[in-house]
Amino acid sequence: MEIESATFTKSSPEFRLCPDPVLPEFAFIGRSNVGKSSLINMLTNKKKLAKISGTPGKTQLINHFLINGSWYLVDLPGYGFAKTSKKNRAIWQKMINDYLLNRENLVTTFILVDSRHEPQKLDLELLRWFGENELPFVLVFTKSDKLSKAKKQHNIKHYQEVLLGEWEELPLSIISSSVQKLGQAELLQLIEELVNSVQE
Repeated sequence: MEIESATFTKSSPEFRLCPDPVLPEFAFIGRSNVGKSSLINMLTNKKKLAKISGTPGKTQLINHFLINGSWYLVDLPGYGFAKTSKKNRAIWQKMINDYLLNRENLVTTFILVDSRHEPQKLDLELLRWFGENELPFVLVFTKSDKLSKAKKQHNIKHYQEVLLGEWEELPLSIISSSVQKLGQAELLQLIEELVNSVQE
C-alpha cells in the first residue's frame, strides 16, 4: 500500500462523537512515550501528522486521521504514567475502553510495546484484557534501532516466552523502528489486506 494522502479529521472525547463508522478503522495504542506518534508519522511519511512530545500523556483524545480517503488511522491516548490526576486517567481509561468495545468499524488494534524493556505489567494486563474481550490485535515492538541485533532477538524471545505462559498461541507481532522505517512495509501490507477483506 502506498500512502497518497493522510489528513487529520477529528479529535473526540468519546466514541459516540467519532466520525461516522462507515470506513475501516485501525487503532494504535501503547504506554506513554512508547513511540506511538513517531510510528504513525513514519507509517504515513508525514513528519508532523501526529504530535510528538517528550511529555507522557500528550494525547488525551481519540484522534482520527483519514488515509487515502478509504480508511481511518486512530491515535488513542497512551496508558500508564502521565502527569495528570487519577480522575483524568480514569476518564481516559473509560474513553478508551468504550471505544475499543463499541466501535463497530474497528478492524484491529496495534498494541505498541517498547522492545528495550522487560514485559511491563500494564502491557501484559492490556493484552490480557484484549484476549478476555476477544478483540483482535497486533503486537508492535517499537524502538528496535536502539538495540543490538542480539539484544533485540533476546528481548523479543523473552517477551514471547512470557506470553506463552498465558496464551495458547502467540499473537501476530511486527518489529518496528521509526528511525529506520523498519516495519513500515509490513504494517501497511497487513492493513491493506485487512481493508480488502472487510470490503469484499
